[in-house]
Amino acid sequence: MREQEKKLPVLEIFGPTVQGEGMVIGRKTMFVRTAGCDYRCVWCDSAFTWDGSGKDRIRMMTASQIVDELISLGGERFNHVTISGGNPALLAQLTPLIQVCHEQQWTVALETQGSRYQPWFLEIDELTISPKPPSSTMETDWEVLDEIVTTLTENNRQFCLKVVIMDELDFTYAKQVHQRYDNVPFYVQVGNDHIEEQDTKQLLMYLLERYEWLVEQVMNDDVLRGVYVLPQLHTWLWGNKQGV
Repeated sequence: MREQEKKLPVLEIFGPTVQGEGMVIGRKTMFVRTAGCDYRCVWCDSAFTWDGSGKDRIRMMTASQIVDELISLGGERFNHVTISGGNPALLAQLTPLIQVCHEQQWTVALETQGSRYQPWFLEIDELTISPKPPSSTMETDWEVLDEIVTTLTENNRQFCLKVVIMDELDFTYAKQVHQRYDNVPFYVQVGNDHIEEQDTKQLLMYLLERYEWLVEQVMNDDVLRGVYVLPQLHTWLWGNKQGV
């Protein structure tokens, strides 16, 4: 089978909506969410991508089929596509999708935790590397992360690092990441550990308090100087609802 015919496991295609996090926060975008992840973060808000609960929703789609659906849903109302997961970096066959998006003159953004490198990273327009902090219960492979950051830097790619913060241990971890890669644009973002909360207003009040806490921590810190402090915008708007 030719590479362009290889299929991708797709769980969701939706939009246009606003990007809720990272260096493209607030950006009007379409989303393509792929299935599968090599991590099992305890507070993951997309656990259906890897815990088996979403397996009946997976569609095996070619790049052309995905683009056709993006156009069907978004028409001419967008020029930006976000590939999400799970962890899209598990998919070696993602190159054709990136290429056909570029043929449509669309900008392509992608976020991954930095646990695995793929050559197609160099084709992503806006790449966010988001290593997971202690509260996730996952372990960072610093050797792999070093390789990814070095490769992207040597190839002059546009990318950033982002750490989600739940507590003081995560805050300390974020400082460690920033000090290790001090020349990379760095974002810290308040995390949502209330993933079962269905009352959007109650969740918003909680997340506002957590954001205020994170802002105060960063403002009083002499390591996190050249950083961006973000909320998780889509949770402010839609809570824990999927497909938005």
